[in-house]
Amino acid sequence: STLVKFYFWTGLGFFLLYSFAEFFEYRSTISSRMINSSLLVLYTTFLHYLFFEHALKLFRLKWSNILRGLFVVLALLLLYSFGLYGWRCLWIQLHIYTDFTPNLAFLEGVATHAPFSLASITFFAVVRNVYNNIRLQQVTQQLLLEKKEAELNYLKAQTNPHFLFNTLNNIYSLARDKSDLAPESVLRLSKILRYMLYETSGDFISMEKELRIIDDYIALEKLRYDESLRITFKKDIEDINQGIPPLLLLPLIENAFKHGVAETRDDPYIDMELSVQQQQLSFMIRNSAEPLSGKEEVRENIGLSNLRRQLTLLYTDFTLSAKCKEPLMKIEDWPGVPEDSEFITILKINLSSHV
Repeated sequence: STLVKFYFWTGLGFFLLYSFAEFFEYRSTISSRMINSSLLVLYTTFLHYLFFEHALKLFRLKWSNILRGLFVVLALLLLYSFGLYGWRCLWIQLHIYTDFTPNLAFLEGVATHAPFSLASITFFAVVRNVYNNIRLQQVTQQLLLEKKEAELNYLKAQTNPHFLFNTLNNIYSLARDKSDLAPESVLRLSKILRYMLYETSGDFISMEKELRIIDDYIALEKLRYDESLRITFKKDIEDINQGIPPLLLLPLIENAFKHGVAETRDDPYIDMELSVQQQQLSFMIRNSAEPLSGKEEVRENIGLSNLRRQLTLLYTDFTLSAKCKEPLMKIEDWPGVPEDSEFITILKINLSSHV
């Protein structure tokens, strides 16, 4: 088990440290002294296990536990002192332990070997404290990672049905109007769903695949509009195999359709620019938007709210900003843009800042 390994390696470390110290003072008899030390370390290591893993746990709030703990600790102190000397005498009788102080009286022998126990228990206490702190940090880090992963999975599980709901509404509109484009829209939706089921389970996906699903989504959305809808998509990508989290950009495009061109009566358009250079991603979307009345408020929808939270969990260096009459996320000044006639969203990510 983990505890057995800990006490084994800590005992070995103390043995080597103690033998190293003895080497400079008793070089001529170091071999015999190392055998002596190994026997003493074996004994004290077992006592340390009893003390740290069992005796200390008896000290609780109840008086009965405290008294029991004091009794056990007192017994261990006797084992650390008188017991250690008795252990030494046993191996002397078996002609394995070399007695370098044969003329010592019993109490003198106990007092002589007590510092070994004290040094050993101090060493184990320090190492055990450091070990426990490291283990605690590892467990805390693991819990944070599990919490982050669970939250990301929840956000993905929430985003995908939201996307599906919006897309099914679009297909319903086509079917209700008995449009010949309804079968094609179902086919394109099936491609998108296949992508979501089989391609988005990992942490990263290539930019090429992400752009492919974006193109499929844009083609699906365009089926609802006539030739009046204008869409441009400029790409400047250094490495098409650059990895990004799956479905990271889609919520912004979905938002441009659902809350932009879908509500625009005249000259609807979406202009997109994507740049990925030297691990720096920049994605800007300009889309037409109807003027807001004084009483209307722009609120962050589920897709964008989830995207913001995902970015916070995934990256330490990113910005997400928008321009509208009232703040959606963060107001930015855009000279020359007619007020309330255009909505601009900009996402910038340092891809190397992935957590």
